[in-house]
Amino acid sequence: MKTIFKNDKELIPAVIQDDKTLKVLMLGYMNRESYDKSLETGLVTFFSRSRSRLWTKGESSGNYLKIISIANDCDNDTLLVRVDPCGPVCHTGAVSCFAGRESEGFLGKLAATIASRHSAMPQGSYTTSLFNGGVERISKKIGEEAAETIIEAVKGDKKRLVYETSDLIYHIFVLLEYYGVSQSEIEEELFSRSLK
Repeated sequence: MKTIFKNDKELIPAVIQDDKTLKVLMLGYMNRESYDKSLETGLVTFFSRSRSRLWTKGESSGNYLKIISIANDCDNDTLLVRVDPCGPVCHTGAVSCFAGRESEGFLGKLAATIASRHSAMPQGSYTTSLFNGGVERISKKIGEEAAETIIEAVKGDKKRLVYETSDLIYHIFVLLEYYGVSQSEIEEELFSRSLK
């Protein structure tokens, strides 16, 4: 990749993203020297503004960031570095420096809402009624929604297919919450299959 640095002192933001989960892990800054060292070693190296020196992420913790790819943005003023992290990225021990604050997309919010309902069990909530009905009621609803999804797929009704698929996903998330299975566990299983 052609270097995007205009001079040796220029600092460019480098967004670090997990290559498997696509989660944004952290933001650091690179100058030409840290960029070149990153390419040479295969490990993310930043220029530390507070220490005024090169800093290879993980040099003290062992939680290195192995580079998978580096890409420029459309304006050539930011880098996207996709990595294979060797452990938690944040100094707090969290997977990401944005843990608890990053957007996990709507499915993450849905899982969090279902978990909240499971914890609070508010009266009048459909989700509460499913948890009260136990695994048999939840599983029966998954079967019904799966059948309805198949019917709409065979009919070719795209609008109804989206509707029924949404119902199916919601009920699957309720079942996962019932058993304490996290979304990340499902993601890890899917990622492991994609590597085969």
